[in-house]
Amino acid sequence: MPNGHHLVAGDWIAGPGAFHALDPATGEQLAPAFAEADEALVDKAVRAAEAAFPDYAARPVAERAAFLRRIAREMEIDGEAIVARAMRESGLPETRLTGELGRTTGQLRFFADWIEAGHCFDARIDTAQPDRTPLPRPDIRSILRPLGPVAVFGASNFPLAFSTTGGDTASALAAGCPVVVKGHPAHPGTAELVARAVAAAIRACHMPAGTFSLLQGAGHASGAALVAHPLISAVGFTGSLRGGRALFDVAVSRPQPIPFYGELGSINPVFALPAALAARAATLGADWARSLTLGTGQFCTNPGVVVALEGDGLEAFLNAADDVLAGVPAQAMLTPGIAGAYRRAVDARAGDAALSKRAASASSGETPGGCHVTPAVFETTAAAFLASHALQEEVFGPAAVVVRCRSEEERLAVAAALEGQLTATLLMEPGDAGDMATARKLVPVLERKAGRLLVNGFSTGVEVCHSMMHGGPYPASTDTRSTSVGSRAILRFLRPVAYQNLPAELLPEGLGDDAESPRLVDGTPR
Repeated sequence: MPNGHHLVAGDWIAGPGAFHALDPATGEQLAPAFAEADEALVDKAVRAAEAAFPDYAARPVAERAAFLRRIAREMEIDGEAIVARAMRESGLPETRLTGELGRTTGQLRFFADWIEAGHCFDARIDTAQPDRTPLPRPDIRSILRPLGPVAVFGASNFPLAFSTTGGDTASALAAGCPVVVKGHPAHPGTAELVARAVAAAIRACHMPAGTFSLLQGAGHASGAALVAHPLISAVGFTGSLRGGRALFDVAVSRPQPIPFYGELGSINPVFALPAALAARAATLGADWARSLTLGTGQFCTNPGVVVALEGDGLEAFLNAADDVLAGVPAQAMLTPGIAGAYRRAVDARAGDAALSKRAASASSGETPGGCHVTPAVFETTAAAFLASHALQEEVFGPAAVVVRCRSEEERLAVAAALEGQLTATLLMEPGDAGDMATARKLVPVLERKAGRLLVNGFSTGVEVCHSMMHGGPYPASTDTRSTSVGSRAILRFLRPVAYQNLPAELLPEGLGDDAESPRLVDGTPR
């Protein structure tokens, strides 16, 4: 049972109960009440992280890797309790959360393996050339070093994989940066149970106490204070465009601006090409509808827009989607606030003269818990889509817009007008000359719009691997060069430092002549 406290540098700190988690399926208020972090507590946590930084950053890579693996093990030991609490606080099913727990522990081990491999630190050595003319060359060595304390914000839709020990925390700790987590108020009990696992790993691995802290809070003040704190060096955030943009503005308006790595929103367009629709429209339509409603549509990669030419293939696609959507029962969203925002967005679109609603998509339903909704799919023309910025705004939930195009030129214009996206998908027949010609036109446009392009799949799965790019041009994320999933995520929390003519005893791990980790020596990989 959680105790409702904050974890600051190894100490559980109580405060007056300020807010409760809710069971979205029933509306039940869950015990205990959780304390709200104030500015003084934020300052205490950040100062503890700063005090821990020199020690933690200097720990050998092998020790940091062992620490990450121990966190994963401690989470698995407490896995049953963590999953049970996450089910109560999120309304998500046990199978989904058990899988998410495995993904979270897998990410921790993934980064442990990656830092031990050494490639991520990009060691480079240019040896001295004292006899070079007209000027000798000094010995210059560079490597990526940790930034400092990092603030991480838990996400509403992933109580484990994008929250307390999710990808942001795992990659920051792997880099050598202490972390202060601002837990999401939708699942504070889950955050606390996971934080207990981290605290146990800190003790077992003899890491400095300030390496990790968890602050709870339902208001915005503590999060803003965390981002504004002068000792925070970078921020990892997954959430809404509105909330993320507000924190981004704080980060870049500080006397010393810092990187803010925010994943904010995406409508993840799907371009259904003619030959693919002619060959398998029914299958594609049904699969798209299942992807749209997976997890009640509460994925940042939810495929919220379909773009296709008018014709029999599109009608068959939509009819198959209608059949699936008509059988989807009302599903609970994560919080009453999220469900309310979804209903308001659906109602607004229902009142938009440029949109028509598919009859098979039921209207949102009310339940005692107040969190249950049903899918909503709208149709519009390419001209109307191009004229309305509102249709490019993410509706978080199982809602989508189908854009009917009269020509290839309209379809290409829709692609060119898109804002930044996490993903873009092509449903196509690779062996068909027409679809391939269209894809050749679309890919150069879409690769400037999205971080990940897919063919004949749907975007709701995000693989944790070295090649994954989970980010994109704004508003998908605040830095199109970075990813929050995959091994490149660690680069957000590292910076290059060059060392000129330093004695071997002063060089960081990985730059000495006897180091075995990968490096570039005089331009040659070794």
